[in-house]
Amino acid sequence: MNHQLWNGLPYYPISQFYKQKFGEKVYKVPISVAQSCPNREGLRGMKVCNFCDVWGSAAFPEFRELELQKQIEVTKSRIAKRFNAQKFLIYFQAYTNSFAKTSELRKQFEVASQFSDVLGFVVGTRPDCLSEAVLELWNEYTDKGYFLAVELGVQSFDEQQLLWMSRGHTALQSVKGIRKIVNKCPKVDLGIHLMFGFPGESDEDIIESAKICSDLPITNVKIHNLHVLKNTTLEKDFLKGKFTPISREDYTRQAILFLQHLNPQIAVHRLAAVASRHDELVAPDWAKSKLDTYQYIIDSMKNNNCFQGQEFAKKKTTRITLKANL
Repeated sequence: MNHQLWNGLPYYPISQFYKQKFGEKVYKVPISVAQSCPNREGLRGMKVCNFCDVWGSAAFPEFRELELQKQIEVTKSRIAKRFNAQKFLIYFQAYTNSFAKTSELRKQFEVASQFSDVLGFVVGTRPDCLSEAVLELWNEYTDKGYFLAVELGVQSFDEQQLLWMSRGHTALQSVKGIRKIVNKCPKVDLGIHLMFGFPGESDEDIIESAKICSDLPITNVKIHNLHVLKNTTLEKDFLKGKFTPISREDYTRQAILFLQHLNPQIAVHRLAAVASRHDELVAPDWAKSKLDTYQYIIDSMKNNNCFQGQEFAKKKTTRITLKANL
């Protein structure tokens, strides 16, 4: 993969990954059907992640009360009109979509598959919610010819950071979950989510995350800037002065470092995240505009001649505890 082939971008965008795979542009249609996750249910003494609000990362929370078929119709129509889109993937985004009974997810797949312009599904879930039943369901639909992607909310490969955010799973569980999917669902397209902006996070931590990702059997990654939302534990810490959000400049530096050390064959979903509801955002203010931050990162990369994979393979080392499980 050559950075000059990414339509002028200094990184490998997921849109190009989809176009190469399907032969045309394909757009994700985010919907909300999952109602909870292990953290919110307090399983094994777990607490809600300190950054998560009541909307559970839903892209269009105003539609979450609609039945699934209507959600798909409304959101798909909106995306089609905006981008002149003709082919779609239904993105089961909010909360943990493999946490409820597998029979429920099966019903949702059946509804989504009734649309002739839907090529497949994208399922957001956690490394510790991978039952044998849900893996069998995924295999069933990939065997039918549907594209099925899974996005695992890993968030961090640092055990202390996972504890700080009350994530409820370990980095080793993430690696084992990734291996489990790859071994038992070979046709599933697998990606992970990571967050940057944790207290005490160093540039070395960011580089290490990129190296670990590059050693894992994943095809894509999505990175988020940690931001403070209303009615979260993180908001309480922020108001008490216990947490300071990362600046746009520091986040940009970290995002670029990550991309420079990332395998250039791993596609990237996005370079920054925004609150799904602007009125829920507490801080930082720069997290209100995804487009501005995206352009800021792109401009910084181009101005400094940086591109994805620039430092890849120059020095491949990973933490011993994780390396043993790769």
